[in-house]
Amino acid sequence: MTLALLFDLDGTLIDTADDLAASLNHVRQHLYDLPPLPTIQLRSRASRGAAGLLYAGLGLTPEDAAFEKARELFLTHYARHLTDHVRFFPGIEALLEHLDRQSLPWGIVTNKHQRFTKPVVAHLGLDRRAACIVSGATTTHSKPHPLPLLHAAQSIGTAPQQCWYIGDDHRDIDAARAADFQYAVAVRWGYLGDKPIESWGADTIIDAPEQLWGLVVGIQESGSGLGK
Repeated sequence: MTLALLFDLDGTLIDTADDLAASLNHVRQHLYDLPPLPTIQLRSRASRGAAGLLYAGLGLTPEDAAFEKARELFLTHYARHLTDHVRFFPGIEALLEHLDRQSLPWGIVTNKHQRFTKPVVAHLGLDRRAACIVSGATTTHSKPHPLPLLHAAQSIGTAPQQCWYIGDDHRDIDAARAADFQYAVAVRWGYLGDKPIESWGADTIIDAPEQLWGLVVGIQESGSGLGK
């Protein structure tokens, strides 16, 4: 049975923080006449979408009367500018090329809504290469629920026990565990959120994409699982 690798999108394969921060700063300026915040100040919230960034940059929560107007302005701006600065993290393109050359199936499982996922992956050419793309509304639940990961495994015809999931947030590791995936990999180059990466319970933590390829090669050469 073929090993399959499934990836989170924002913070794992691609860096979208600059475009997300620009949308938050648009809201700050347009609604509140506030100066822009630097992307570095907002990176840890980038995986939390509009709600997380509006809280980080304006202290707004869904319970606030001003939240929905700010959210709509954020999403409208982001939809128009989501490919302005998006880029692969260093080493990701080489990793995906290795997987393609070895005919190892890989896919994307993200909580990002299809409205935003589709144009971003198309801009980067991932839509023509990924074995599956599961977005935030593809299933009735989002990560950390296991359903998106199980849906992805089923769509590419691989048992969950032969799948790895790679992500930059503790929700990714929680989802992989709940889906009974073979291996859960945390990436240190991502956005990481507010929980120490060492506390997530991942099978391994990697600092660069080439380390993941090294793990794949090791499994192929040994012809065995990971001893779990």
